[in-house]
Amino acid sequence: MAQLESQTCIPIAADFLTRCFAPGETIALLLRRESPASVLQRIIRLEQALSPRYLGWLAHENAPGANVYVAANPLHAGSRKRTKDSIAVVRHLYLDIDSDGDARLTALRASQLVPLPNVILSTSADKYQVLWRVDGFDFEQQESILKLLAMTFGGDPACTDCNRVLRLPGFLNHKYDPAPLVTVQYPCDSVWSLSDFQLDPSVAIADFGTGAIRGDKQCGKLTNSERDWSWALHELSEGKDAIKLTRLLASRRSDKPNPLYYAQRTIDVASAKLWLDEGVPIPDVITMLEVRRRFEISTTLCSARAREIAATAQRLIGRKKFA
Repeated sequence: MAQLESQTCIPIAADFLTRCFAPGETIALLLRRESPASVLQRIIRLEQALSPRYLGWLAHENAPGANVYVAANPLHAGSRKRTKDSIAVVRHLYLDIDSDGDARLTALRASQLVPLPNVILSTSADKYQVLWRVDGFDFEQQESILKLLAMTFGGDPACTDCNRVLRLPGFLNHKYDPAPLVTVQYPCDSVWSLSDFQLDPSVAIADFGTGAIRGDKQCGKLTNSERDWSWALHELSEGKDAIKLTRLLASRRSDKPNPLYYAQRTIDVASAKLWLDEGVPIPDVITMLEVRRRFEISTTLCSARAREIAATAQRLIGRKKFA
């Protein structure tokens, strides 16, 4: 059985490493066991990692329980540790989606705010790691975009370090029993630049922020996005039409990279929050969001988007970020 797994995983892992790194680069591989807990790291040249013997060793370790990871970015030659200072260049942006993954991934792939991903790893059921191949980013720009990606698309906000590791496809994910195989898709081969990412903090719900908590007395201290959020909650609670509010907000915020997207998301998350506060069951919230946008958004995306927005509103209420 271990030999069969080795034959299956070696070409998948080799293809991934060849696509993601350049000849001569130094990469970091990590083996982590859940029980007993142990971590083994190897910093080697790409050519060594691609050798059948080395990949066979990784398969041998993976079969009985070691999870296999690779650093998302190459390291300086001669590095002995995988610290931030050891990272040579920003090669990838990445997003770790560990909840409501299918809906979030569908929304991401249809979004006009980010380009098509280069790599989509399926790490287990409904969980994904998404990568974009990039060039020209410094480390500050990378960290900023990683945070915006997590906020905008509901990813893990902890996965924003330049020395982050990703699961290596072709190997088993032993976090679960039975262990699923980590699979991979390659939607495109382009290399993206900073200008290809039109992310804006205001489309990330975390930045609607404290406006609803501060109240109108301190309105002068609110950001434009916080005022939009408070306005949306007030107008919707007064029974105003959501479609008209969306158009009005989009017309007011022509400064946004995508005013309509911003307006739709602001109004819909606010609506979902109000409905959930009133005790409306989340399946009904999803249905109402779908019905609202059925003529504006494709059927497949509309359904996935509604589930993602309802989950976002539910998460925000749970964190008590909004009054």
